[in-house]
Amino acid sequence: MATATVPSRESSTGLSAQGLAPKGHIHWNLVAPQLVQEALRRSEGHLADMGPFCAVTAPHTGRSPKDKFVVVEPSSEKDVDWGAVNQKLDEKHFDALLTDVRAYLDGLDDLFIQDLYCGADPKYRLSCRYVTPNAWHAAFVRNMFIRPDAPELAGFKPNFSILHAPEFQADPARHGTRTGTFIVLHLAKRMILIGGTRYAGELKKSMFTVMNYMLPKQGVLSMHCSANVGPAGDTALFFGLSGTGKTTLSADPERGLIGDDEHGWSDDGVFNFEGGCYAKVINLSPENEPDIFQTTQMFGTVLENVELDPHTRKVLFESQKITENTRASYPLHYIANHVPGGRAGHPKNVVFLTADAFGVLPPIAKLSREQAMYYFLSGYTAKVAGTERGVTEPQATFSACFGAVFLVWHPTKYAEMLGNLLDKHKDARVWLVNTGWSGGPYGVGSRMKISHTRAMVRAALDGSLASAPVKVDPVFGLAVPQGIPGVPAEVLDARSTWKDGAAYDAQAAKLANMFHENIRKFGSGVSAAILAAGPKARG
Repeated sequence: MATATVPSRESSTGLSAQGLAPKGHIHWNLVAPQLVQEALRRSEGHLADMGPFCAVTAPHTGRSPKDKFVVVEPSSEKDVDWGAVNQKLDEKHFDALLTDVRAYLDGLDDLFIQDLYCGADPKYRLSCRYVTPNAWHAAFVRNMFIRPDAPELAGFKPNFSILHAPEFQADPARHGTRTGTFIVLHLAKRMILIGGTRYAGELKKSMFTVMNYMLPKQGVLSMHCSANVGPAGDTALFFGLSGTGKTTLSADPERGLIGDDEHGWSDDGVFNFEGGCYAKVINLSPENEPDIFQTTQMFGTVLENVELDPHTRKVLFESQKITENTRASYPLHYIANHVPGGRAGHPKNVVFLTADAFGVLPPIAKLSREQAMYYFLSGYTAKVAGTERGVTEPQATFSACFGAVFLVWHPTKYAEMLGNLLDKHKDARVWLVNTGWSGGPYGVGSRMKISHTRAMVRAALDGSLASAPVKVDPVFGLAVPQGIPGVPAEVLDARSTWKDGAAYDAQAAKLANMFHENIRKFGSGVSAAILAAGPKARG
């Protein structure tokens, strides 16, 4: 019997396109079992019970935003919103860093290459080449991005390159960095350099930053949101910062998952940037999040910074021994009801998620167009005691467009694009959903029950709340639907859940004034109508 011909996984372009001439072994586009095998051979981590691969990235167990830079060059200099998010690095320092990273990678025994797509819509996708010395990092990006069919690989022509050197330390004097850690984007050369950190999230989020620059130039809104679609073809978007429920609420067994984190909204509809999910798994349980929990029991999933029981190798999901920011990376198809093509139509519902630790925002509210713009620009959630060193009481966090640290243009550009899309698609409804605290602030009140939040979101998405009677919140001016099946009536009135109404009033006024203080930083970029859509309380 003749042996079937196996297509080559090596791109005909070779690594010369990245300026590399490695002396060691090059592993081209290995599939998940091969990558896990290599990772174990190289002692990069351990297998957990049921087969997921576990890696520890300490001392960096989260992103390093203060070490991210954008190279100053003529083609993009006038577009970039320079500042603390987009820090400047000059060409001279970039060239020195690129030279040294290339030399470092060329001298290693092994390099793992993954050729992948970023963007489910072929009209807007990037062809990305990841070069990394670690098999588990290659497994991570293979999970996270869109995997070309095997026959496509031989002719794969990358138009964006990511050189990953996690053990290489930059020299601030020579390379212009702040520390030995660096995430550097050169938009004109279509290249990203990452080093000095093993945290895999940098490999994902740096490409999101690139898409946040390139897509608006093509008239496409790039969004930090999850997305799903109902049986009737009704698309829903879920915006929110880490810990607000973006991944949890979009993984609904009654709806198809388009993606859990990064999407574009074009003239044709919504499309996922990725081919996988990157879920936070602290305190994960099969009862509250069955679909996500199931992925952590599957071979091919990559678990980051979780603790394992030393005897059973089962994951201790409640453990924060390494970090509170424990993560799971898995291919999108590990969620049974995913949308295979990663694309759907224009949204019928847009949901802004906030974990209000002050306990004063309503659990759900319908927003006007101007309120949608106000709360989109605000991007509010709250940090709570215990999640970061030195945080002893709730701290308001305002992250423009629910993803300020990934934006390249000024936030008002993305807000304007959202406003134009809402004007064009007038049947799209916008909701604010509080997944945080009720009955008092963090430490006094209790976290919203996930069952209540799911019931509210489902009622919003199925149209039940479109014409439901509402009560306008006197402080925040938000229209709160009354009478939602499966949700006790008292839960819908934030003030009534507090034992002390005066304490609620003081806390609500405090948060309202924080909103006012934050929106001022946008200056004349925010219209009077949008400013008037904010909270009513004044300090």
